[in-house]
Amino acid sequence: MPRPPLPTSADCSGPAVPPLGRPRLYTIAPGDSFADALAGGLLARAAGDPLELAGSLILVPTRRAARGLAQAFLRQSGGRALLLPRFRPLGDADDEELALTGMPEALDLAPAMPPLERRFLLARLVLGWWQARGEAAHLGAALAHAGELARLIDEIATEGADWQALETLVPAALAGHWQETLSFLQIAGRHWPAVRDAGGTTDPAVRRDALLRLQARQWQERPPAHPVLVAGSTGSIPATAELIAVVARLPQGAVILPGLDLAMADDGWAGLGPGHPQWAMRGLLEAIRASRDDVEPWPPGRPRRGPSPRQALLAEAMRPAETTDLWHRTRAALDLPAAFRGLSRIDAPDRPAEARAIALLLRGALETPARTAMLVTPDRALALRVSAELARWGIQVDDSAGVPLGTTVPGGFLRLVLAAAVEDLAPLALLALLKHPLAALGMARGDSLGRTRRLERLVLRGPRPQAGLAGLRQALAARARAADAAGRPRDLAPLHDLVDRLARALAPLFAALAAPRVAFAALVEAHVAAAEALAATAEATGAAALWRGEAGEVAAGLIADLIAAGTALGAVAPADYPGLFDEVLQAVTVRPRFGSHPRLAILGPLEARLASADLVVLGSLNEGTWPAEPAADPWLSRAMRQALGLAPQERRLGQAAHDFATLAAAPCVVVTRAAKIDLAPTVPSRWLRRLDALAGADGWPLDPALARAAGLD
Repeated sequence: MPRPPLPTSADCSGPAVPPLGRPRLYTIAPGDSFADALAGGLLARAAGDPLELAGSLILVPTRRAARGLAQAFLRQSGGRALLLPRFRPLGDADDEELALTGMPEALDLAPAMPPLERRFLLARLVLGWWQARGEAAHLGAALAHAGELARLIDEIATEGADWQALETLVPAALAGHWQETLSFLQIAGRHWPAVRDAGGTTDPAVRRDALLRLQARQWQERPPAHPVLVAGSTGSIPATAELIAVVARLPQGAVILPGLDLAMADDGWAGLGPGHPQWAMRGLLEAIRASRDDVEPWPPGRPRRGPSPRQALLAEAMRPAETTDLWHRTRAALDLPAAFRGLSRIDAPDRPAEARAIALLLRGALETPARTAMLVTPDRALALRVSAELARWGIQVDDSAGVPLGTTVPGGFLRLVLAAAVEDLAPLALLALLKHPLAALGMARGDSLGRTRRLERLVLRGPRPQAGLAGLRQALAARARAADAAGRPRDLAPLHDLVDRLARALAPLFAALAAPRVAFAALVEAHVAAAEALAATAEATGAAALWRGEAGEVAAGLIADLIAAGTALGAVAPADYPGLFDEVLQAVTVRPRFGSHPRLAILGPLEARLASADLVVLGSLNEGTWPAEPAADPWLSRAMRQALGLAPQERRLGQAAHDFATLAAAPCVVVTRAAKIDLAPTVPSRWLRRLDALAGADGWPLDPALARAAGLD
């Protein structure tokens, strides 16, 4: 293979010219386990030489994919000790490593601005734009708009579009609201670069792309002496595609593509649209100047083979809508009994029934030694229900997508502390706070809960006390007078002590909320001080109780980020703080570091791209859920996006279709859906309706064993 030529430009900020020469490209069929096939091929190539394997570098899409690939190597090696290759996510090029290996300009790249600080600065620009026009300005709404602006900034940077082209996108003849939109977008196009550059930082997407292009240029100029492989990527980011083009032509480089259709007719391949599973793969091959003729099956030397009956069925089901009139001819060529063997479908009456059926299937898989199973779904509500159903049998399975921080114990406690202070100790808010498992007020938890229950019974039931601490004290005094008048004994000292402890704990937060305007960082610090004082026990400090565990560590990190980014917002009205804090809290996710069960998993489609299991359950196959409708662009119309050179929104449909087609090609698959969700009827996913059309009048078979396992017999 000839050595690739040097690049024509040394500018790492612009697109590199893809090298010429024949690339080394491979693909793994959808029905095969990608990670196991890749690991098995590399082990065979190493031929027992541990140093050759250890010297390899494998670039994968995500960190989770790297962990899954490491486990696949252990499975393929039979559990013997191995020196594993180095795994690295594609977007994790390191500036110091590049500098040490001959690219000192990597150290000159500006650091990426922290996401929260960038969002706060954009929110200030949005507020200024509204105020300049005399419009109502609300910090929570500005923060939401800032998040969308940040997404657009990253998208334009990723696609290499030109902000200046926005000036010509909206002719004066168009409706006035488009002119308003264009004026608003100047926040990002004109004003944001000055704000960003003033801090000596850059946007995360710009820095990521610059590092990727520097890595590509370095390997072009000085090809590494060790093997480099890119595995499982579809190259949806242009800078990633440029790096893939270089790796494919390295002397010891190779690219392993996931589920490329080598059997599709050339005319069908040329006419693919963004919603087709192979559209992204075609775009990648075009970007790296390659064709399907350059792609061979993995492992090297394996002869090409035709698609399996399942693969042929799925490929036919994903046919572009314009050519589905050919089904009356192509259906006869399909081996439907073989294609549906191992593929079953469950239509549950509602979501709880669907969750129970899936939980039974996963539990049933555990009855067979060493059998593995996974649920793949984008529906977080279904994933939580399945986890809860499995927990009834003592089976702990973590959802890889995680849970919002606001729904965890420390996140919920922080919200309740703020709600109680904002509502001036209204009975419901106060009781919700004091009954939280973290609330102790410096006492033993049992003592605190006992006093809370007595306060509820004697003071908070019946007529509502006056607001605030003064109202609680007045209610306690009235209770004492009533007891004296009736000649009953009274021992209200513990309740007075409880209120006093509450007053000391909430004092800093009450003071901050009472100011007309206060520095945002000071608000956060007062909030945290109150929460820690409330969480303190007789044996431990509030910090030790509040910030422990995975959720506590994530919450502590968020608080640190809020304080660090607080200077970007400056002084704010305290009334804006609760909504802002809640929005930021819900945007943070707590993910488990390690799964609770070694043989079961609940994954999202992204996390499942390189995963495999003996039983694959694809849940919530309803239109609008899987696939989800492409989110409407709040700023640009379809024609504007096309004129700017941005990818169509429908490409997400193609990515979802590729995930479904790859997962559904596994040997044993059960797809499920709920006929109703929250009493509203649902529509089956478009992919199910296409498979229904190909299945014919007999419909899908349901394996009797699976029916018994799901409780449907």
